[in-house]
Amino acid sequence: MRIALVQHRLRKNDGQGRVNLEIARRALERGHRLTLLSEWIEPEFANHAAVQQIKIPYRERYSNLVAGEWFAHQSARWLQKHRHQIDLVLSNGAATRFPADLCACHFVHSAWYQSPVHPRHDGGWTSRYQGTYTRFNSLREKQAYRQAGTVIAVSDQVSNELKAIGVDGNKIVTILNGVNTDEFCPGEESRTALCLPEQCKIALFAGDIRTSRKNLGTVLKAMQQVSDLHLAVAGKLEESPFPALAEKLGLQGRVHFLGFRRDIPRLMRACDLFVFPSRYEACSLVLLEALASGLPVITASTAGGCEIITPDCGRVLPDPDNDVLLAETLNALQADSTCLQKMGKAARQKALQHTWSHMADQYIDLLEMHHSRKAQSVSAA
Repeated sequence: MRIALVQHRLRKNDGQGRVNLEIARRALERGHRLTLLSEWIEPEFANHAAVQQIKIPYRERYSNLVAGEWFAHQSARWLQKHRHQIDLVLSNGAATRFPADLCACHFVHSAWYQSPVHPRHDGGWTSRYQGTYTRFNSLREKQAYRQAGTVIAVSDQVSNELKAIGVDGNKIVTILNGVNTDEFCPGEESRTALCLPEQCKIALFAGDIRTSRKNLGTVLKAMQQVSDLHLAVAGKLEESPFPALAEKLGLQGRVHFLGFRRDIPRLMRACDLFVFPSRYEACSLVLLEALASGLPVITASTAGGCEIITPDCGRVLPDPDNDVLLAETLNALQADSTCLQKMGKAARQKALQHTWSHMADQYIDLLEMHHSRKAQSVSAA
């Protein structure tokens, strides 16, 4: 089977790019051929006999809005011309104007626009651009999902958001993202080498701390109500308001701002639990990475992917902004080492059910099922 995969980039350090990278790898392992319509692909695909790359420059010198439209137009032109060479088209969101057989939805722009933490509320030129960008993509994605034969949602939250914008629920399939359980795994790490204190419980927060979306502010307010627990924060510090907030709350001795880190697996192995009550996520990879590292996870119902967090391995808070409930949860967990250990083991077992290969197999199974149905339809005709 020849699969055309449409995605701006296929690379490891990119959310959507990583998902499509793993799908491409698995497709090749299962004997399929690939046409990759993209700007950039991992070198492993460059000289592969079963891979054809159609390079479409993303034109980053333009705004994302213009660049995205350029890519969508150019990819559609190629697919229209060469459709007879392709068995199935797998696209992502509004990456192409060409009707896809399967279209993966990693993010519903309409839902994001309605979120109270959307940057359009911040004021200024940037916020106006972000509002325009999101609304335009809301229109484009609706068209893409209406045209697609099957729409793949990356979480239950995304599935519900798709239904809310009018996508037929009968053609939505939910496939959660995956995690590398070899890279993210339990183990021992030197806290001293990571600039973290010994002989105390440490919770980890990792994400963008320059805006309020990931909700570090509520975590810091909760930390005021928790004794003994320390908090490690991984995220870019430039223009972040949270170091000043931590100091204002008198937490500078227990909150450790580590800056942007490339050693998140090590940090996770050095900590005791993971806290991430994000106000909006479609499907956060970091939740799976924490589980794979053997960390109990505290998150919120507004974080897509939270459906895999069960009471044996974590807690899902109904309100991301309830710092009192978050503090009670932190207090209860950090005071019970035995419970934390049991939850950590359950977290690891949960993650082993959501490896990248398991996720990719679900995509390829779906593609093969569509191909079989197409072949049967042609035979019947």
